[in-house]
Amino acid sequence: MTIEENSDTSRSGGFFDFFIAHPVATGLIMSGIFLLGAICYPFMPVSALPQIDFPTIQIEANLPGASPETMAASVAQPIEDALSRVSGISEMTSNSSLGTSSITVQFGLDQNIQTAASDVQTAISEAAGQLPKDMTSLPRVHKANPADAPVMQLSATSDVLPLPELDEYIERNVASKIGQVDGVAFVNIGGKQKPAIRISVDPGRLAQADVTLEDVRSAIGNLSLSAPKAISTIQPEPSRSTRTIRSGAALNGMMRS
Repeated sequence: MTIEENSDTSRSGGFFDFFIAHPVATGLIMSGIFLLGAICYPFMPVSALPQIDFPTIQIEANLPGASPETMAASVAQPIEDALSRVSGISEMTSNSSLGTSSITVQFGLDQNIQTAASDVQTAISEAAGQLPKDMTSLPRVHKANPADAPVMQLSATSDVLPLPELDEYIERNVASKIGQVDGVAFVNIGGKQKPAIRISVDPGRLAQADVTLEDVRSAIGNLSLSAPKAISTIQPEPSRSTRTIRSGAALNGMMRS
């Protein structure tokens, strides 16, 4: 029994005996391995942002003038409730700010991005009836990749144009051109300044006139700030003249009429 154990020990240590008995050869072999690694290291493909396609869908909804609380309760919440019925979602986050809500939905790596986008679009269509009626457009859906970090950030200032006009110019002329550049996946505009009208109501005068806040809201909702004043049927195509309200006095006059 003792003889067999000694033989097994000698066989297991035979591989290392060569390096112990030949230290010079061992040093040369280790130096060759180190030199080979040093030569190959610069040629190794290294990426700070590896191309990993996460099935991620981003939803953006806009309601100009709405507070972050209103956006979260009236816009983001119905969309989140509809998306909760979509299968395969691993994570869902939302961010609401002034007039804008952004919802990011991430699916599992085994999910197909095309199928995920179709399911999300279907869920948003189902939730459209629960969204505020005064939304100018339905929420936008586009594919996103969390690994795609912004590679360029631009800022715009003007000493001539006010912020609302500057915002409109950047959105119509600059952002659209950048989005047409080959390789640009998404263009996001931050710090938007949209024109809005704030109306302060005197509850005492409303009570004297027997008018409720709902009546005021309905009157404002039915009022178009760019409504046609006349339509001419003499021409082959109707020509319309529009008017734009630029002051509170003009708005009061239209509401009285």
